[in-house]
Amino acid sequence: MPELYLQKRLAADIAKVGINNVKIPPENIDEVKEALTRADIARLIKEGKIIIEKEKERSNSKVKERRKARRVKGEGRRHGSRKGKKTARFDEHEAWVNRIRKIRKYLKWLRDHEVIDSHLYRQLYIRAKGGSFKSISDVRSVLIQMGKLKGE
Repeated sequence: MPELYLQKRLAADIAKVGINNVKIPPENIDEVKEALTRADIARLIKEGKIIIEKEKERSNSKVKERRKARRVKGEGRRHGSRKGKKTARFDEHEAWVNRIRKIRKYLKWLRDHEVIDSHLYRQLYIRAKGGSFKSISDVRSVLIQMGKLKGE
């Protein structure tokens, strides 16, 4: 059988598959041997004289099974495997939700205990929603600057 490496390589490149997925039937060898350009190879692929096999799909089930087993056992999640701060591994949105809940609860407490009036409460609430405060201590420092709380 003649060496048709060039033709196979061109066909693989045109069809965007590996060389091993290009098959040339024995009855078409003479015609394929004469094809030297990409246009010739593309024509032969279209005519069906060069057969392009589909890539074999490989199952990912074994990998999924192994990962699930590791996750169930808690492997790869302990102190030695962690990189970065706790917050780096924490969902950003979840962290924001926790933070804003604490701030809002604190603002409500201040309003209910008449430390701030409802007008100031509403202003601070809107600022909190806008991301103006990083924590409760940030809210406290703003209130101390306003003169609503005593600084310690």
